Amino acid sequence: MSASPQDEAEGRKLRIHIFKHNPRDPESTPQFKTFEIVESQGMTLFIVLSELQQHQDGSLQFDFVCRAGICGSCGMIINGRPGLACRTLTETLDSDITLAPLPAFELIGDLSVNTGKWMRGMSERLGTWIHDKETENASLDQLEDRMEPELASEIYELDRCVECGCCVAACGTLRMREQFVGAVGLNKIARFRLDPRDKRSDADYYELIGDDDGVFGCMSLLGCEDVCPKDLPLQSKIAYVRRKMVSMATK
Repeated sequence: MSASPQDEAEGRKLRIHIFKHNPRDPESTPQFKTFEIVESQGMTLFIVLSELQQHQDGSLQFDFVCRAGICGSCGMIINGRPGLACRTLTETLDSDITLAPLPAFELIGDLSVNTGKWMRGMSERLGTWIHDKETENASLDQLEDRMEPELASEIYELDRCVECGCCVAACGTLRMREQFVGAVGLNKIARFRLDPRDKRSDADYYELIGDDDGVFGCMSLLGCEDVCPKDLPLQSKIAYVRRKMVSMATK
């Protein structure tokens, strides 16, 4: 018996296996819960999770803000690989889909993790802002020095990082060194090292990342670049920072 047009229009039946655990509930135990949902055209994992939360499990926890791959909130492990739920179409996956929270971050509940706490600690540790006393004390109507468009574009490219945590979750070094700054931290160092407005010296940067918790801890597995949803050139920028630090160490 052939399928009716109505059956074909309904799409595949998806089986979604979702990690469930509330660390604040002493009676909660980590487990995977399986849901079923019919796939629709253009469906993303964000849509799946929203439908499941609204119609099947109101306690399901996950993060989202923009739904457009800009905020980085919906990072999670999708079939064993870090990615953004809002940018992952179900049609690119098998009908059995497994979702888990990003490792290396504090678990809030289910698929929700506290990336903000980790990112803030890393940013404060590396001082990821422009360090220039003259700029800090400048009046509001004082213009900045002109910057070549090519340099501005290179800096902007690195500023596209949305701090989603996917590169952190994919990093082998972070499994061994909890204090490792990760690709996101090294990307920020590369960004400010390029910026002529930042007056920190090579020695200042060496003090920040010139050890195994910094650029010399990177094992160059490049899982970070493989999973970056913004396709940032992490490999070349980590290599750039490492060359800078090596030149400092040999002086």
